[in-house]
Amino acid sequence: MNTKPFLHTILSPRLLELYDVTDSIVVVIDVFRATSTIATALYNGAVRVIPVASVETCIETGNATTNSITAGERDGKIIPGLQYGNSPAEYPRSFIEGKTLVLTTTNGTKLLHMALQKGASEIITGSFPNLGAVCDHLVQQKKNVILGCSAWKDRFNLEDTLFAGAVIHHIKEHFTIHCDGSLMAEEMYCAHRHDMFSFIQKTTHWHRLASYGLEKDLQYCVTENAANVLPVYKDGDLLAL
Repeated sequence: MNTKPFLHTILSPRLLELYDVTDSIVVVIDVFRATSTIATALYNGAVRVIPVASVETCIETGNATTNSITAGERDGKIIPGLQYGNSPAEYPRSFIEGKTLVLTTTNGTKLLHMALQKGASEIITGSFPNLGAVCDHLVQQKKNVILGCSAWKDRFNLEDTLFAGAVIHHIKEHFTIHCDGSLMAEEMYCAHRHDMFSFIQKTTHWHRLASYGLEKDLQYCVTENAANVLPVYKDGDLLAL
């Protein structure tokens, strides 16, 4: 009898509605750059990250929260009215330690709230900088897993899929995986894991963000275990487990 939990990969938030997530851990993946920034801020001592869906909510929450920073982007650019952007480099320990980061982004915070509304049993966030922490947690919990790629405005992207493939490559023996999206993700990761920096530069999101001078950000976002903490969503906050 097969007692291993199931693992599925969704390549776009549009596909989330096809899955029952009520007994699943949903891993929100937004490599460029939200989930990389979340892991980095928490790794560097942020008290919590509050992910919000809209700019208005971001500003209101920031105003109501002591020792907080409002931050976010739309289409890769800092939003007028917010204090900071969505760059991991903006949140070194010397700046973010002891503070609350209120964050809104184009894709990642949207998927997180979708998973919450669908009743996911647990929501965590993942990116290459916290790959190890994500893999360890999923193996320990022994629950069904949905690897949720935030994509780009609901359109498939490579970087989120590559991270899903990295997770699958490391934990697949612990799960039942009958999912072509997962198969593709792992095959793609294995084909390019040793030339990640050069391969990732071919992606549309790289070109979009690199045009704003963000190449160092993007290289960091595909660096494994540079900020190896596990952000877990609890009562409106992402906390480092």
